[in-house]
Amino acid sequence: MGKRAITPEDLLRFQWVADPWIHPDGERVLFTLKRVESKYKVVSQLWVAGQEEPPRQLTFHEGGASHGRWSPDGRRIAFLSKRGETGAQVHLLTMDGGEARRLTNFPEGSLSEFQWSPDGRWLAVRFREAHPDWTESAKKRRQEMGLSDAPWVVETVFYRLDGDGIFGDRRHGLYLVDAETGEHTRLYDQDPTGMGSFCWAADSSSLFVVRPRLDDPWRSPEDDVVQQVFLDGSVRTLDRFPAGPKGSLAASPDGRWLAFLGDDRVQESWGARNTRLFVHALDTGETRCLSSDTDACLAAATLSDAKEGAAGSVVWSPDSRALYVNLPVHGTNHIGCATLDGTRVEPLTSGPMLVAFGNLSADGTRFSVLFGGATRLQEVGVFDLDRHRQGPIRLTGFNDDLFEEIEVAEPREHWIDTPDGTKVHAWTLLPTGYREGDRLPAVLEIHGGPHCQYGWTFFHEFQVLAAEGYAVVYSNPRGSKGYGEAHCRAIEGDWGNKDWVDIQAVKDWIKAQTWADPARLGVMGGSYGGYMTNWVVSHCDDFVAAITDRCVSNLVSFGGNSDFPHQENGYWKGAPWSDISELWRQSPIAHFSNVKTPMLIIHSDGDLRCNIEQAEQVFVALKQRSIPARFVRYPRNTSHGMSRNGPPDLRIHRLNEIVRWWANHLLPKPTP
Repeated sequence: MGKRAITPEDLLRFQWVADPWIHPDGERVLFTLKRVESKYKVVSQLWVAGQEEPPRQLTFHEGGASHGRWSPDGRRIAFLSKRGETGAQVHLLTMDGGEARRLTNFPEGSLSEFQWSPDGRWLAVRFREAHPDWTESAKKRRQEMGLSDAPWVVETVFYRLDGDGIFGDRRHGLYLVDAETGEHTRLYDQDPTGMGSFCWAADSSSLFVVRPRLDDPWRSPEDDVVQQVFLDGSVRTLDRFPAGPKGSLAASPDGRWLAFLGDDRVQESWGARNTRLFVHALDTGETRCLSSDTDACLAAATLSDAKEGAAGSVVWSPDSRALYVNLPVHGTNHIGCATLDGTRVEPLTSGPMLVAFGNLSADGTRFSVLFGGATRLQEVGVFDLDRHRQGPIRLTGFNDDLFEEIEVAEPREHWIDTPDGTKVHAWTLLPTGYREGDRLPAVLEIHGGPHCQYGWTFFHEFQVLAAEGYAVVYSNPRGSKGYGEAHCRAIEGDWGNKDWVDIQAVKDWIKAQTWADPARLGVMGGSYGGYMTNWVVSHCDDFVAAITDRCVSNLVSFGGNSDFPHQENGYWKGAPWSDISELWRQSPIAHFSNVKTPMLIIHSDGDLRCNIEQAEQVFVALKQRSIPARFVRYPRNTSHGMSRNGPPDLRIHRLNEIVRWWANHLLPKPTP
C-alpha cells in the first residue's frame, strides 16, 4: 500500500520530545513527551528511556509534567506539574516506586525554572507571584460582585512579554527550597527584569546570578553584571567582568571558573552580533574568550514549527578542562567543544541535522540529546564522546509509525549568487511525485528573527505545501545566523536593503529553474519574514499573491507597541519620538501606494511582540486601494508563536487558510 500525502491534520498525531536529562550513571534519559489528547489539548508527561530500557511513561496526572531533573545522586526526580489552583509546583518522584509528592507550596504565580544544588540539599527556584488583583480567586470575587476586570496600572515599560502576558511590576525572584521539607525562602530579588541567568556554585554554598547593570535596562544597550548570592541572602557584586550581555552561567566543577555566553561589547538587544563563550577566573578576576577564533553565534537559532528545545547551552567537563556549547552553522546545529586554554570551538557532531544537548553524565562520557533532520521529527538519543564519529544513538521512535504512512519531500540544497558577490544558502522542496519537465507553482518562504536561520529540520508548513503541489524555497539571506557575524550584521538597523538584494537574487534564481512556472510565484513569511513579505510586494510585482503573518509594517509605531520597545539610536538610527526618518524609510507601509499584490494577512490578537495594529495597517491600506485582501485574526489567548506552539485546532486552521489561499491564486482553476 502506497504512502499518502501529509496534511495539516497530521499535527494531531505528532509527538514532540523535549528537555532530555541524562541520569548521572549515563544509562537512562529522562525527557518530556508532548502530544495532543482529547479536545485538542496538548499534554506533556515525563518518560524515561535507555539503550537497554524501552521508553517508559513515568507520570500520568492530567495536570501534566515537565522540566524533569534527576537529583545529583540519581535517586529522585524533581519536576513541574499543575495539580491545583495555584499553578505549577515542584513535585518529587523517587525511583524506588510510589506516587509523586508535591514539594513546594508557592502562592498563585509563575514558577518557571529550578536547579538542584550539587549536594542535593536544595533547589533554587525562579518564581513570580501573581498580582493580587489578578489571581483566579480575585477575578472570581469581582465577577460575583458584578465588577469589571481590574485595571493594570504600570510605571515601567517592561510590564508585559509575549507568551507570558501582562504582569505589571511583578518580577521573578530566586527562592531557596529545602529538598526534603519544601520550605522556601526568598533569596534574591535585585534583578529588575527577573530574567537573568543563574547557576549554583560547585560547593553549593552560593549561587551566581546575572542582572542588568542599570535598574532601567530597557532604556540602554545590554550590559550585565554578575553577583554572588549566598544562602544567608547576602549579595556580592563580582567586578572585573567585561561590559556587555551575559547569560547561560555555568560554574566549573573545581570551583575555579565561571563560564558564560555573551559578548564583551555593550550592544543592542536584537542579537545581531555573535554570542561568544567566556570564562572568568573567580580567584584572579581574569576573563577571557574561548571562541574568539570561531566566527559563529553559539546559540541555537534554527527555526521550525515542529520541534521542542533542550536545556543545554554551556556544560563543563567533569575535569573542568573543556566546555560544550551549541554550534549552529549553515542551517545545522551541532555540539561544539572548547578547551580552557583555547580560542576555537570544534564541532563534535556533523551532518545535515540539528543536535541539541541536555546534560552530561557524571563521568563526562555521554550526553542526552534531541536530534533530527529535515524529513523526520526529532527524537531522544545519547551521544558518546568517546565514540563521537558514529553520531547520536536514537533511543525513541515515537513518530515512526506516522512517517511510515506519509510521504515527505527531501530538500535539495543550493548556494545562490547575488549581484554583489554574496552567496545565499537555500533549499528547495519539490512535491514527491514531481516529474522532470513539469512547471510548478513556487512559494518563497522568508524566515523571522531576523537573526535566526532556516535549516536541516522538519517544517510541517513546508511539507504540507509541497504535498499540495508547490515547490517550496527557503533561504538564509543576509541578516541570518549561521554564516558569521558580518553576514548577520549586514542588515543591522538597515532592513530592506541587503536582505532585499539577497531575496531578489533568490526570486530570480527560482524564475530561472526548469521546475518553476515564473507566472505562478508566491511569497510568504512571519514576523520579520512578514516585514520582508510586505517589503517585497511594495517593491516588485513578480509575485502573484502573498501571505504576511504576524508582521511588522510600520517601524515607527512598532517602536512603542512591542514588548521590546526601541531605544533611541540603538539598533535603528533615531526613535519614534524624535527622528523618524530612517524608521519611516524602512517601513513597508510607507511604500504601499505601489502594492498591486493580493495578500492574506494572519495575526493574533494576543501578539505582544508584533502588535496586531501592524497587520491592521496592511489590511486597511490594501482595502482602501481595492487590492484583494483577507484578514485572519486569531483570538487574544494566542501569541506571536501561535504557528509553533498555539492551540492545535488553530494551527490546523491557519495551515488550511494558507493552503486555500495558494490554491485560489497559484493553482489552475478547474474547468467548468
